[in-house]
Amino acid sequence: MKQNDDKKWQILASEYLFRRPWLTVRRDHVRLPNGAEIPEYYVLEYPDWINVIAITRDGRFLLERQYRHGLQWTGYELCAGVCEQGETPLQAAQRELYEETGYGKGIWTPFLTISANPGTMTNLCHTFLATDVEPVSTQHLEPSEDISLHLLTTDEVRGLLVDGHIRQALMAAPLWKFFAEQHLI
Repeated sequence: MKQNDDKKWQILASEYLFRRPWLTVRRDHVRLPNGAEIPEYYVLEYPDWINVIAITRDGRFLLERQYRHGLQWTGYELCAGVCEQGETPLQAAQRELYEETGYGKGIWTPFLTISANPGTMTNLCHTFLATDVEPVSTQHLEPSEDISLHLLTTDEVRGLLVDGHIRQALMAAPLWKFFAEQHLI
């Protein structure tokens, strides 16, 4: 359904408060279409992100397990990362899968593009479905990464989803879509 009125806000002033390679915070003074003004609206600028639903030749899902300090929790996740400057989302996804898991090759298909929070964040998350992936190397982790690899069956991944053990929304959403499209739920 297409709308004729995009109701875009007018930016009256903008100021950068914090700039780092993976996070920039901007404060905008905006005017809404109805004339109301918000003098302090905060926007988080991030590079685009990727994640990968990786399935091996024998039909197992390649999931990672790692600690996440925000929730102080260790859980299952898809391979994921940041698009580096000059990379396409597909290049970033293939690089991250290789670095974090040592897997590669396979058949790669764009699967889903979503936003973590379009109200305050400028980036998108691009999910790829990579089937028939296979080990091509060992992990090439950064010093800040502590990732264990897990090859799980369809039933095991579905159980993790149903039981709420995949908490990262940008990873749960594409997995739910995959299971729905494959009529596995």
